Amino acid sequence: MVDSTSKSFTKGYEFVTRCISGETIIVPIRKSVGELDAIYTLNEIGGAIWQLIDGTRTVDQIADVICDEYDVSPEEAAKDVLDLLVSLEAQGLIRGA
Repeated sequence: MVDSTSKSFTKGYEFVTRCISGETIIVPIRKSVGELDAIYTLNEIGGAIWQLIDGTRTVDQIADVICDEYDVSPEEAAKDVLDLLVSLEAQGLIRGA
């Protein structure tokens, strides 16, 4: 569970992603088979956050980029980024670096 905005994350390696029509689709892979019941879809901003997860950027740094690129307040960006990262971590798609 995310407990600090100074924490950074890395992506897991057991999935494939595709960007289609402005959405990022994440398909977990188990034993070389896609689990179609567990497909995750991120909107444009969620996809941007996904792209920024690299093991070096902190939650605060990701929120700063989102705030700069989209019409959103720093507080809203920080909350949205943190909410998404908590969800992604709970699903096992990312882990603390």
